[in-house]
Amino acid sequence: MHLSRLLLLFTLPFVASLLHAQDLATTCHASSSYDVTLKTDSLLFERASPAPFHAELQQGALRTDGVAVRLNAEDQDRLALFERDLRALAPRVRTVAQNGVDMAVRAMRTEADGMGLGVDTRAEFDRRLSAHASELKRRIAASRSTHDWQGDAADQAMNQIGADLLPLLAADLGQQAINAALGGDLQTAASLRDRAADLATELQPRLQQRMQALRPQIEALCPSIQRLAELQQGVRGSDGRPLNLLQVGQ
Repeated sequence: MHLSRLLLLFTLPFVASLLHAQDLATTCHASSSYDVTLKTDSLLFERASPAPFHAELQQGALRTDGVAVRLNAEDQDRLALFERDLRALAPRVRTVAQNGVDMAVRAMRTEADGMGLGVDTRAEFDRRLSAHASELKRRIAASRSTHDWQGDAADQAMNQIGADLLPLLAADLGQQAINAALGGDLQTAASLRDRAADLATELQPRLQQRMQALRPQIEALCPSIQRLAELQQGVRGSDGRPLNLLQVGQ
């Protein structure tokens, strides 16, 4: 699992599809096998395998698979700092995700600017895009657990947005093609038909390129993630094995 899931929804729908090469896992070389929930008074880490399946941190105390772990004073301090720092990092990640949504919306509108859309189509496109962006940002703000984004939930949401917006654009391009053909400009008509047919394929690389501007914001999170990895070092669960809530490579 990418640390972007561990740190609460950087791989959010819509934006996730545009950021294949620059999520936290790739940029910060971070990963985790756990899902995490930010509870009111503790952090809960959960995974299907291997053991420990559950690890709960609460103000320096640790329980793994329901068993309280005896910790020395240094490890208690480390875990207390880990919990504090992860809670502090979560809103920063949310902010980057929110900024990613805004950036994706601007990119989509810029692309639409070059399509010569009709007034009604453009107004409807802007309305739908704004509604989807507002809903995504609401979900980001409300979520406290990576369980909210498990499996293909992000892909499903992104596909729903694409299914709503792309046919609208394609239909307008198709009408432009008809108008061009009726006016005798068969070459333009053919070009517009091809563009309508290949719209999703054509847009994706350009949108990905525009989203590269988000990379510095992601990179700014890496030192804090490295700090979390360092704080957990040496801490062991009830089975005596290293806790390893997250891993950071080179």
